[in-house]
Amino acid sequence: MKKRVTRKKLILTAIVGGILLMLMVVVHTIMSSRQMISATDEAVSEVSSFYLEAMADRRSKTVTNLIDGNFDHMEKAVEFIEAQGIGSLEELRQTIGNIKSLLSLDRFALVDEDNIVYTRYTTYTGGSRHSFLSGGEMKDRKISTVSIYGSSKQLCLAAPTPGLKIAGKPYKACFVQIDFREIVDLLAFEDEGRTYFGLYNKNGENLSDTELGPYVSKHNLFEKMRGVIPEEEWNANHDNFTNAVDGSVSFTVNGVAETLCYVPVEETDWMMVVLIRESVIHDRIRGISEKSQKLSQNQIAFTLLFSAIFFVVLLLMFKDMSNRQLEEEKENTKAFRNMANTDSMTGVRNKHAYSDAEAYLNRQIRENEIEKLAVIVCDVNGLKHVNDTKGHAAGDQLIKDASAMICEHFVHGAVYRIGGDEFTVILKDKGYDTMQDVLGEINRVVEENIAKDEVVISIGYSTLTPEDKLLHDVFERADQMMYERKKQLKAMGAKTRSDS
Repeated sequence: MKKRVTRKKLILTAIVGGILLMLMVVVHTIMSSRQMISATDEAVSEVSSFYLEAMADRRSKTVTNLIDGNFDHMEKAVEFIEAQGIGSLEELRQTIGNIKSLLSLDRFALVDEDNIVYTRYTTYTGGSRHSFLSGGEMKDRKISTVSIYGSSKQLCLAAPTPGLKIAGKPYKACFVQIDFREIVDLLAFEDEGRTYFGLYNKNGENLSDTELGPYVSKHNLFEKMRGVIPEEEWNANHDNFTNAVDGSVSFTVNGVAETLCYVPVEETDWMMVVLIRESVIHDRIRGISEKSQKLSQNQIAFTLLFSAIFFVVLLLMFKDMSNRQLEEEKENTKAFRNMANTDSMTGVRNKHAYSDAEAYLNRQIRENEIEKLAVIVCDVNGLKHVNDTKGHAAGDQLIKDASAMICEHFVHGAVYRIGGDEFTVILKDKGYDTMQDVLGEINRVVEENIAKDEVVISIGYSTLTPEDKLLHDVFERADQMMYERKKQLKAMGAKTRSDS
């Protein structure tokens, strides 16, 4: 005889089934929440590590570019000195002084065969003060770190100058010194105390004098890390530093988890180290996941549906947040780049922007990627005369008017102010094709302005030839033509630097 299913049994079964179902939902919710937190931590760890490596690599390349740029400018400085036909010590010092304004080499010096150092202001024996002179003949570039009279560290970049003779005397090397504080300012970033950086040598000594977080601070990296991480891991990272191999290490001090990443700086024996603490991404994602768990506990009956909706919302929020952060970063980067590359007086591109453009065009020239290229060199006539007779405010206005005139005519070119009264225009494509017409028109206006006592500009130009190896080759021809044009305009009555 079959047992009858009573109402009581049905209710009891429903209650037990409901309880079991609720328990299953609770267990599933807890497990899902734990899995979500674990997955979030893993994702944040990957994102943070990638972000850290990218920051270290970018700053390492910034230092490398700074070094390469200075060596390039030193090479140009030597070429400039050779071309001057210097006959006395006074002329040499004056030329070194001119190099500062032409190539932005503030601490440029030459060394003769007797290890005598020649700077803009003084002459001294350099054998005991500069390590790169202690090894006899120099055959290659030398990069070293020095400390001048107990002040902050200096980066010393030295290069041989074979064949250089001045007034019949051989000179074997040239060098520049860059204050480490300038490098730190170039690399500095602000992240509300979450991210830190520093330049270290292979022994873990802090070269940049920057704090690598509250624990490591400015101390020797490996002395502070000993005992904090396992000895095997300590040895592995120490070997990485010694052998210039990139890597990373995580550790916890006083309950705070920190991760540092390091990459070698090319052409040096330094390591760029970046340390990150509680990242913005980690804080926000962890907060969202904990909120999700609490809501799940308070609304068990709707957990499955709510979890699905919340997951979609979370993804959308994260995507929107990432997009906004990316856009903000792009806008900030663009704004900073524009500020760094814009001349504050005239609004055209500055010498820093010209150096970047020159490096890019040099690569295109070497790889035969460009054919139509011209360089226009402009020099404003009579600036000194205006400054002396009407004041510097009038001189500034003359520069602004000259800049406006150049921009008005060379609308298809990139205009740069590379000196006080010097402008350069780079022409490609349409600007190259219309160059002769534009030159004819602007030179006509210039000659008319002589009689009107208005803006007069001496202009020279040159185009890229198959024999050119660098943009500087084109620039020098244009510069020479500009000086010839200045003589013509002077004969027509234009003011020059010698007029007072």
